[in-house]
Formats: sequence, C-alpha cells, structure tokens
Amino acid sequence: MADFKTLDDLSDVSGKRVLVRVDLNVPIADGKVTDLTRIERVVPTIKELSDKGAKVVLLAHFGRPKDGPSPDLSLRPIAAATAEVLGRPVAFAADCVGEKAEQAVAALKNGEVLLLENTRFYKGEEKNDPALTEQFAALGDIYVNDAFSAAHRAHCSTEGLARALPAYAGRTMQAELEALEKGLGAPVKPVIAIVGGAKVSTKIDLLMNLVKKVDALVIGGGMANTFLAARGTNVGKSLCEHDLANTAKQIMIEAATAGCAIILPVDGVVAREFKAGAANETVAIDSVPADAMILDVGEKTVEAVNQWIDRAATLVWNGPLGAFEIEPFDKATVSAARHAAARTKAGKLISVAGGGDTVAALNHAGVGDEFTYVSTAGGAFLEWMEGKPLPGVEVLKA
Repeated sequence: MADFKTLDDLSDVSGKRVLVRVDLNVPIADGKVTDLTRIERVVPTIKELSDKGAKVVLLAHFGRPKDGPSPDLSLRPIAAATAEVLGRPVAFAADCVGEKAEQAVAALKNGEVLLLENTRFYKGEEKNDPALTEQFAALGDIYVNDAFSAAHRAHCSTEGLARALPAYAGRTMQAELEALEKGLGAPVKPVIAIVGGAKVSTKIDLLMNLVKKVDALVIGGGMANTFLAARGTNVGKSLCEHDLANTAKQIMIEAATAGCAIILPVDGVVAREFKAGAANETVAIDSVPADAMILDVGEKTVEAVNQWIDRAATLVWNGPLGAFEIEPFDKATVSAARHAAARTKAGKLISVAGGGDTVAALNHAGVGDEFTYVSTAGGAFLEWMEGKPLPGVEVLKA
C-alpha cells in the first residue's frame, strides 16, 4: 500500500469535514434493508474518523435514477440502517449539494455522521461534471474513498473529488487493494485461478489477462462447455457459445504460450431437466448424451481441482463450477470451496474471491468468511481481474 495514502496518513481530522464515498447500494424490500453486508464493510472507516472527531459526511449512490430525484431511490431508509449498524446516530440531508446539504453539514458537531442524498440524482455525477464536483468539494476539507465497488467509474464522487481535495483510501478500500495485490499484483506463486459462470462472452478479457498471470486456470460452469466444444467434445444440449469456438482456441493458445495450464472438466453431472432434484448421472466428458446437459462437473474433475489447490500458494476465484443455485448441482462448487477454505485456514493458501455469484456460492458452502478476502465489488473486481486500470483507484495513487 505504499502507493496510496490511507487513514494512517491523516494525523489530525478533529473538526475537519471529511467526505467519505461509501457503497450503500444495498437491497431494500418494503422500505427496509435486507442485506447489511455493504454497510458493515464501511463501518470501520466511519467509526475511526468519527472517534477522531471528524465531521463525517457520507456520499453514496443508490440504483440508477433516470430523470433526477425519485422517492423510490432515496437513501433515507439506508441512513436508518446505517445508524443501526454503526451504533450511533446518522443524520440525513434531503440533497447532496446546495442549500439543504450545506445546512446539514454546517450543523454537524465533531464526531457526528451525516448521509447526503443519492449522488446520482444529478446527471452530472456520472458525467464527472467539474461544476458538480466543485459543489461536492465545497462541503468538505478532506476526501476519503471507501467504495472500491464504484472505483471502476470515473464519476464526480469517485474520481473528480479525489482531484479536488486531499484524497485518501478508507479502511475497506485499503483492505481490498492489499488483498488484490496479494491475489494478482505480486502474488506468492504458484497461482491458480478458478473461473466459472455461464458465458465466455462476458469474460473474454478476464481469461486473456489471467492466462498471462497464473500458473493454472480452472474453467468451470457453462463457459467450460464452449472450451470443450472448441476442442471437439460433444456437449449435448448444454449451454454453449459455439460461435466463440475460435475465441476459446485463441485463449488456449495464449495459455500454452504463457505456460499456463488450462484445467477443463474430465467428467460431468448431466440431466435432461434444469430443475432442483432432477434425475442425473455422472458421465465421462466425452460421453455426454445428445439429449442431456452438463449442470455440474463430476467427482474426478473436483479431485483434480482440489489437487491444483493443494499445489497453489495463491488462489483467485470468480464464478461457480456448476449450477450451484439448484441441488444437487452445487456439489462441485461446495467441495472445492470448502477445500480452499481448509487450506486457507491451515495457513497454506492465500485465497481471494469476488463477484456476485461467487460470494453467493461461497456463502452457500458456508465458507464466505473463511477465505483470505472476499470482495463484494462486482464490476470493479471483474475489471481488476481483467487488468484494467480503475479510475477511482488510479487517482488515489501518490
């Protein structure tokens, strides 16, 4: 983290107005937050600044407003949830700039916390409009970015403000960057990556980047079928992007050139129906019935994956190995996840995982808190794995 200023570089914040960009884009049902994970992630930064006497002003977006302010996309109910998790009051301003915001900030006492209204209620936010950035900057003395999940966007509250005010990485941002550095930036080798999910088309850049950086790449999920088909294997009625056969072949060529082993399924769990409890059987990968679809990898494949995990010092994981959301096609993902967690717990593996389905799969396996680091960042995590610079991170570099 030598390239980034963190809260450790902030010696005295007492009485200072600190604008903290957080990710509060949480699920809400009937006016109540149903998953507090993202709020819990930013609590350490808020508490640390508050305890040091800062006037903490939270900036966040919620949803995708199209035509300005919308009651359905107000952050007001999230202020209450944040206060509950934080264990101290969180005031709310009905605007994020202008008179209402200015008055709310002016009313803050040292150590108090304020949440401003949805930054995306202003179209200039996503355009990184300098005039809007200036309005945001007028509300603070210092800027702290604690929202890695929004760091792949060059918006006013993620990139513009870091240029307008002294900028620092919050504790969540710091933890994420340190974990990612261990994952792919400067990892302990050997490095293995597990990439799953439905389609190759959504992860071409990711796969092209990984084969140049890791020692072995396990490909699972529906995307494995595209690689198998490109290799001449009949995958029956399985989800498969046959039109991307040449892309799959190119990725395999790049891997061979870079000395990266590509690990594809050697057996699969097949069924004629995509539903929980569907009749199924395990077959060799070159014996998939024409009327069946592969919904999970088989035991021999899992054994091979776990053996690669045993050889690895670092694991990066994005995407499940099978249709983990319906039983019994969750077995491979659960088995590999638990094996990786056990190796991590034993101090033999650095494990970094991320992506919505990945987080859900690890939680389903009961090991969501047993990996070295699990990112909730989604798009930002994926772009980082693709090797792309993230505007909200680049602007924090010293």
